[in-house]
Amino acid sequence: MVDLKGQYDQIKETVNASIQEVLDNTAYINGPQVHAFQKNLEEYLGCKHVIPCANGTDALQIAMMGLDLKPGDEVITADFTFAATVEVIALLQLTPVLVDVNLFNMNIDIDAIKKAITPKTRAIVPVHLFGRAANMEAIMEIAAQHNLYVIEDNAQAIGANCKFSDGSKRKAGTIGHVGATSFFPSKNLGAYGDGGAIFTNDDELAHKLRGIVNHGMYVRYHHDVVGVNSRLDSVQAAVLNAKLPKLDEYNRARQEAARKYTKALSGHKNIIAPEICDVCDCHVFHQYTLRIVGADRNGLMQHLLDKGIPCAIYYPIPLHAQKAYLDPRYKEEDFPVTNLLVNEVISLPMHTELDDEQIQFITDSVLEFLK
Repeated sequence: MVDLKGQYDQIKETVNASIQEVLDNTAYINGPQVHAFQKNLEEYLGCKHVIPCANGTDALQIAMMGLDLKPGDEVITADFTFAATVEVIALLQLTPVLVDVNLFNMNIDIDAIKKAITPKTRAIVPVHLFGRAANMEAIMEIAAQHNLYVIEDNAQAIGANCKFSDGSKRKAGTIGHVGATSFFPSKNLGAYGDGGAIFTNDDELAHKLRGIVNHGMYVRYHHDVVGVNSRLDSVQAAVLNAKLPKLDEYNRARQEAARKYTKALSGHKNIIAPEICDVCDCHVFHQYTLRIVGADRNGLMQHLLDKGIPCAIYYPIPLHAQKAYLDPRYKEEDFPVTNLLVNEVISLPMHTELDDEQIQFITDSVLEFLK
């Protein structure tokens, strides 16, 4: 699904030199590479504060800890996403409130958010799914009306732009009160191990988050807040520093590959391909996900695998149906879009090294099965 070796070969000298620098200075935790990456990412995002941490799941959990959410507080998020989003809500003994997604962009449905708000609601967690920015303008308006926090799950959409009605743009992850991302190796900006970061423009919140990631310490052995041990190590920061200047190039390569996929596949009666927007950068295609309608999606998946083409179903089971998150409050009729998508979606290979020959082979193989 992702050609990390091909990508590495293109930046091998820079990455190796960056890692060697860490080995030479032996500052493996909170070394100069971590601080440099923090500053570079702040500049790229146009965000006042980036707080690096150990992984994307930690980033979400620490963001919620920093907002002083209390057990029983309700947190609204999308039913159609990876489990980490709801996992941290449950771990903190908050009450997850899962809602349906929009059929067009597969992101959290705005009307569903409005219907789910109760006096116990404290936060909304939009997920920028598959690399496409959610409707942050509408979400922030709802949050302002109801005095709610917005925590952006930006694990899949770093570099994507959110466009507002006044024509302005802001990077996904920097619009809510706090944002979280992952640097898992397959991400658009991926490390060579685990890594994550938290974003905020709130000075006071940033200060608290910096303590939480480091055992609640601001001064060594003085624990001012309840914290965790979640730090981005210097080797991963060195890799990310080498790759960050190429992030926009990587995202453009993904967008171009998506454009070619959609050109080849759109118009087929059994395929709904992602829309390609040429006037904004709202989608950076962490995944290229088709909907297969009126045909055998699982059969297509096996057909592609038999031809040596990686593919995957993100996600086969909605969160409301997962054993860990079953709740009598949820009714199947509340999730018509999610329940449809889990039976239709299939993701094709998507990475920066896709070439025309590979894309043609993949699309020809899809069309061969669907005829």
